[in-house]
Amino acid sequence: MCLEVAYQLRQRMTTPLVFMTYYNPIFNYGLEAFCQASVAAGVNGLIIPDLPPEEGDELEAITAKLKLDLIYLLAPTSTEERITTVAERSKGFIYLVSVTGVTGAREALPPELEDFVRRVKQKARQPLCVGFGISTPEQARRVAKVADGVIMGSHFIRLIEEDATLASLKAFVLGVREALDLKNKDY
Repeated sequence: MCLEVAYQLRQRMTTPLVFMTYYNPIFNYGLEAFCQASVAAGVNGLIIPDLPPEEGDELEAITAKLKLDLIYLLAPTSTEERITTVAERSKGFIYLVSVTGVTGAREALPPELEDFVRRVKQKARQPLCVGFGISTPEQARRVAKVADGVIMGSHFIRLIEEDATLASLKAFVLGVREALDLKNKDY
C-alpha cells in the first residue's frame, strides 16, 4: 500500500519522497526488490532507524546503484567517530534525532540541541534535518534556526487520527509555516 501511495503522490508532485521504515520489512520483501519497487514508485530515499552504518554495506550498494538515498540517523549521544562515519556514508541528508528515546511529541526540546547540530555540522557536508519530539511551531522555528530541515511526523499523524476532516492539520501546518517564515527575526 505504501508503494502505491508513493506512486500516486509522485504523479501529483515533484517534492522528494522518503520512506521511513524498519529493516525487517525491507529484508522480508528482498533488499533489491524493495529498492527497485521504491524507485519505480518515485521514492527518493530511505530512512531505516534500526540499520546502523556498520551493517549497511549491502543496502548501500543497492541504493547507490539505483540512485536512492540511504539516510542515516545520529543521536545526541553519538560519538565523534559515529558522526564521522555517518557523515561519510549518509546520502541526501543526515537525520538528527533531537532527543534520546523514542519518537513522539515532547513538551520541550533539550537545551543542548543547538550544540549537537553545530557538532555534526563540523563534519558533515549534507543537509541536516532534525526530528523526533518536535510538535509545536515554536519548536520548529528553533530547529530551523540551526538546521536545514525540520521533521514533524508523529505530530502530523496524531492530528490526522484525531480529525478526519484534516482541518486541525491544515491549521497546524499554516502555524508552522508562519513560524518558519519568522525564523530569522528576533523578538
